[in-house]
Amino acid sequence: MAAKKLASKASGPIDRAAEFARVSDVVRKHLPAGYVERAGRSMMVWEVPLSVYPDTYNKHALWYAALAEQKNYLSLHLLGAYGSPALTKKLVDGFKSAGKRLDMGKACIRFKRADDLALDAIGEVVAALPMDRYVAMAKSWRSKK
Repeated sequence: MAAKKLASKASGPIDRAAEFARVSDVVRKHLPAGYVERAGRSMMVWEVPLSVYPDTYNKHALWYAALAEQKNYLSLHLLGAYGSPALTKKLVDGFKSAGKRLDMGKACIRFKRADDLALDAIGEVVAALPMDRYVAMAKSWRSKK
């Protein structure tokens, strides 16, 4: 992945590769068994292997989490939190108790530095869904459509 530097008014340039590595280490440390790590262009993905769940809507592996470089920031995608109001609440509460600002879309947390994140809360959310439960959630979402 390209090591880019972002300009920061607060304390100089940001080493994006180092920030990316810090967050990916948190995901790896807390990732439940069975998920597979795959690197893509400027993105790291942790997914359910197709051998475990081949019946996805797009015939691609089901993503559990992803970490990506964007033009002006990094983004952490926690798909399990998107599908679980309880996990979303855990994230919101974790950021609040850590005194951090949560810049989140549906499943995407935008940040410039790992220090912007409530890494403990992120670790808890990543660890919260064993692969069999996550696959069951995905199957239930598909059956509702």
